[in-house]
Amino acid sequence: MKRILLAIAALAVLAAGVWFLFLRTTGIPVYAVTVAATHPHDPTAFTEGLFFKDGALYESTGEEGTSFIRKVDPATGKVSQQVDLPAPYFGEGIVAFGDKLYQLTWKDQTGFTYNLKDMTLGDTFAYQGEGWGMTQDGKNIIMSNGSDELRFLDPKTMQQVSTLKVTANGCPVKQLNELEWIDGEIWANIWQSNLVARIDPATGKVTSFLDVSALGPKNRGVDDVPNGIAYDAAGKRVFATGKRWPQLYEVKQGAAVTNNADAARLTTCAG
Repeated sequence: MKRILLAIAALAVLAAGVWFLFLRTTGIPVYAVTVAATHPHDPTAFTEGLFFKDGALYESTGEEGTSFIRKVDPATGKVSQQVDLPAPYFGEGIVAFGDKLYQLTWKDQTGFTYNLKDMTLGDTFAYQGEGWGMTQDGKNIIMSNGSDELRFLDPKTMQQVSTLKVTANGCPVKQLNELEWIDGEIWANIWQSNLVARIDPATGKVTSFLDVSALGPKNRGVDDVPNGIAYDAAGKRVFATGKRWPQLYEVKQGAAVTNNADAARLTTCAG
């Protein structure tokens, strides 16, 4: 009888462990995306930053010697303005604040400002570490650096005013990349995954993930990852693209997804 009771107790512990793991991996919902429209996108553009303003898309690209900022018609992909970034700079995220456009670079710890109207070069600014993505909340510029930490910067001085640790089920969410502020949330591409994290800016907690694995080329190169979120607040349109993708998508939240490997990894502190 004692052996039977011990076996029952062991099974109960095992079941509790399985149930706990189930709760952790499914506690944050994951949703597919549906495509409302598809537009052309330059398949050579190594997209690092994207935002929508006054009917136009602004896009920045990376790689030394081929980095640039463009103003693009989202419907046709036609370029109306472009500024090239000379080597050795590797372009990264961009954001508009007031009448300026701000641009990060990857490893040079140097950012650039431009006049938003005509893209003439303005001042430079410095920061510590790497530069990845940018967005803004109407008060501060928000910057990612590939870690689980977002930095909030004063746009007048570009000095850090606060930081935000991003977590999912208590696990740090690293490799936060391109950012967008959407209806009071921070959306972030997670590098080398097909997930977009929707983040509560008050707590840093991920409230849900979007799975964009159905978008982009079927046979992507290892670097041709999803990267690029833009929001048309007036039209309530969310745009998404990736590095060297030939399409720009308008997407909406779709059905719930189960057994998402990337989400399970992130919500169990497995990487």
